[in-house]
Amino acid sequence: MSVSGPASSLSDLARLRDARSGRSSSWDQSGRNKDYWLIEPGTTAVLADLQGPGAITHIWMTSFCRRHVGPSIQVPELHADVAPVTEMENAIGVNWEVNDPDYYRKVLLRFTWEDADQPAVLVPLGDFFGLGHGMPGSYNSIPFVVSSRPQEEKTFGGTASMNCYFSMPFNKAARVEIINENDLHVGLFFHIDYDFYPRPIEDIAYFHASWASANNAGWGDDIAVNTPEVNSIVNDDAQNYVIAEIHGRGHYVGCNLSVAHYQGSWWGEGDDVIYVDDFETPAILGTGSEDYFNHAWGMQRNASLYSGTILHEGDTDGYQVSYRFHITDPIAFTTGIKVTMEHGHGNHLSDSWASTAYWYEESPGSDLSVPPADERPAPKKVWNRPQVTRPELNAEQRAAAALYQERWRIQKEQEQTLLKLNAERTPPAERGNFEQARAERASYDEMNSK
Repeated sequence: MSVSGPASSLSDLARLRDARSGRSSSWDQSGRNKDYWLIEPGTTAVLADLQGPGAITHIWMTSFCRRHVGPSIQVPELHADVAPVTEMENAIGVNWEVNDPDYYRKVLLRFTWEDADQPAVLVPLGDFFGLGHGMPGSYNSIPFVVSSRPQEEKTFGGTASMNCYFSMPFNKAARVEIINENDLHVGLFFHIDYDFYPRPIEDIAYFHASWASANNAGWGDDIAVNTPEVNSIVNDDAQNYVIAEIHGRGHYVGCNLSVAHYQGSWWGEGDDVIYVDDFETPAILGTGSEDYFNHAWGMQRNASLYSGTILHEGDTDGYQVSYRFHITDPIAFTTGIKVTMEHGHGNHLSDSWASTAYWYEESPGSDLSVPPADERPAPKKVWNRPQVTRPELNAEQRAAAALYQERWRIQKEQEQTLLKLNAERTPPAERGNFEQARAERASYDEMNSK
């Protein structure tokens, strides 16, 4: 007898399943090799629009968003039909493209199940995959895998391969969208792999994810961590940072946490305090931030299948990204859960935090929101370049500068034309994915009706 529904373990691979697999992707539907979508500022693109029963089984994405700060030595037309790679490494000085440092936070992922009025996922693109601060770090875990080029790791806006393996079942419909709230075009390569099932899934729990951020106000951010003065304080949980507050029935399966630490000691020592069903009395009390992330004596530079460090503050001048996934130990709740953590013991530190929470819930949608795009980027520690007075230009230098500005003007015009042409490819590609998924669903239903 074959089974229907998502696979859950290696042992399931040895059992026949009733399913048909498919994919929505950014593949070039003309048969050429321009396999990315270009998404205009202020627009939303539908990456997948599926009819159930079924489940999304895997998501892969890589993206780019670049600002040009000067003219290339090559004309833009030469890049019209090639992959959007830079001409050479920027350090050589040939290419004046730079990664936009904030777009990972200004672009949102939105998932909607069963045509619900509310989404189940509304999270900045980078944070969903663990790219905290918009700064990639390579890591391998059970639900997420990220791989970044060494020269772009630990840099704002650096490129990365981003994977999600959380199972996302649905019985009627699934819709995955990307919302570009940045002021630049965003390029996206993506795969959304899915299975169709012949029958509805019983006892379905829907995948959810939310995002939170805060500039924490600590009562003693000038006092070092673990000093007697700090440790003598009894914590007021009402001041804790809130990772998630969820109402309904389901199970919490983890989070990532991004910290921009300013003091110079270390950012932790705050306990995890989790309320289950009863929001007045905590059910789960921890012993320290690093302990919640399954480390000890601070966070180390390692990442495991369920927990660890993505970025270590010692390598990034105070930017830390940690994760904890409750895969074998999900936290069950019947009426709700509130997941909080102290920012320093007794909430004495004033660091900037952001977090993504993941859970499964009986309801297909949640009341989710995020701050405006301009309020989401990570704080930056700025290196101030000395101000100098330029010497007076001679005639030859003035002529060269004028020629440079004219070439820059022409290139910007050409780039705008190419951006428009590339962006016009996205709506037909959306329709192509839609029609492909509908045809596959119809074919599978017809096969099962015989």
